[in-house]
Amino acid sequence: MIKIISFKVFGLYIKSNTVILNFVFGLLALFKFFDLEAQIERPNIVFIYTDDQASWTLNRSGNSNSYTPNIDRLANEGAYFENAFVSTPVCSPARASIMTSKYGSELGILDFIPQPGHKLYNEKNKIGLSPGTTTFAEVIQKSGYKTGLIGKWHLGDWTETKSKEFHPTNHGFDFFMGLTGGGTTSESPKLEKNGVVKTFEGYTTDILTNEAIDFVRRNQREPFLLCLNYRAPHSPWLPVAPEDWEPYSDKPIEVPNPNYPDLDLPKVQKKMKEYLASVTGVDRNVGRLLEILETLNLDKNTIVIFSSDHGYNMGHNGIEHKGNGYWITKTLPNGTPDIPSKYRPNLFDNSLKVPAIVKWPGKVQPGTIIYDNISSLDWFPTIIEMAGIKVPDNLTIRGKSLTPLLTSEPNIDWNNDIYAEYSMMNYAKADLRSYRTKEWKLVKDFNDPSRDELYHVSLDPEENINLINVQNEEEIYAIKELSGLILEKMKELNDSLLEKY
Repeated sequence: MIKIISFKVFGLYIKSNTVILNFVFGLLALFKFFDLEAQIERPNIVFIYTDDQASWTLNRSGNSNSYTPNIDRLANEGAYFENAFVSTPVCSPARASIMTSKYGSELGILDFIPQPGHKLYNEKNKIGLSPGTTTFAEVIQKSGYKTGLIGKWHLGDWTETKSKEFHPTNHGFDFFMGLTGGGTTSESPKLEKNGVVKTFEGYTTDILTNEAIDFVRRNQREPFLLCLNYRAPHSPWLPVAPEDWEPYSDKPIEVPNPNYPDLDLPKVQKKMKEYLASVTGVDRNVGRLLEILETLNLDKNTIVIFSSDHGYNMGHNGIEHKGNGYWITKTLPNGTPDIPSKYRPNLFDNSLKVPAIVKWPGKVQPGTIIYDNISSLDWFPTIIEMAGIKVPDNLTIRGKSLTPLLTSEPNIDWNNDIYAEYSMMNYAKADLRSYRTKEWKLVKDFNDPSRDELYHVSLDPEENINLINVQNEEEIYAIKELSGLILEKMKELNDSLLEKY
């Protein structure tokens, strides 16, 4: 006898016999299986994003001073980019660019955003990443990924202003723990978690990694995007864990430009040790994160990206810091009304170049080295494509997907030119725009044309010789050609500096 029973599907009661019932539930199980398979095929994405870390900080980059075994291992297991540039060499505009694939000048974020308590903070003129701007996290989130940001945001401070307008959770992140402002201490930091700011005990890099590990554990059964934005190696660098200081305690430090006139060599050596020890703290924690992915058997289906918001100088060209660099010489040059003697606004390659590594199991051949120039603007379309998502048609994307380079597609037509910008508004005044080919690089200061610079980067990669006033035919042609390309790019971006051109 066939038994007739009632069951509920999508809110409706249906009468059927057991044969049909078994068939229906079999189909439902099959659909669930295929849905699960689809979820499994979607890779997890871990984007490790450091602060103030130059490309030259890795042992893998050829720096024998540096101890970075875990990041070096990551490079050996994936693709290592020799020439990764950012669009702007200062925190906030660089972070805005990577999140949106737009330039800071398009977003109204030109310099670092002072946080409450900073002497430059202006309560009446709050700046942040507009909620109307689409981030790659939002696109990923809408596709079904669990998203988390742990660490530094620096695109608008909600903690003090009590407004979620610029908060990470209003820009595509389900979970946030870290600092919405620009900086904190390297130990016992004040951080926000679940909307509450409190002091956490321990080293900041370790604390952020602990949270990242917890996030991975909580979300291991569904696809996730984790942005782990370390605050290191941003200064202050000390204190660091004893094991992170140990490789440098008694080690003589080589200085990149020891013969620069009047360089304060002891100061550079001392700061270099502290800076690299902070990098080693990041490296140790990268190892911890890679280990948990392996322990949970997630490593085969997790893409790991490692990069930084911008580069750094440590004695290079006589300066320390990034795009808003300052002199590290024994005496300071004369200042101007716009630029005090301490500062050296710049678009040097060392301010713009960052480490860039991608481990993509099954897609990227281990040990891949990519020499083409790439931009931080390229991460948005790359991450979206990695997740199997189409970039929304209504978005303007300045970057291009790195997938063809990562997978070694044949006959790639890749543009190696790099356009960069920096309008320094805090501490000094400079309006810098640059265009770089593999051969030449021109930097124009629209606020003071006497500060324009031309470098033959293929012959002078350290940018030691400014050829702007050399009147040879080759230099004159390069200036004319690159000036035209800068103007063309500025028109494309509707740059407000056009009126000064």
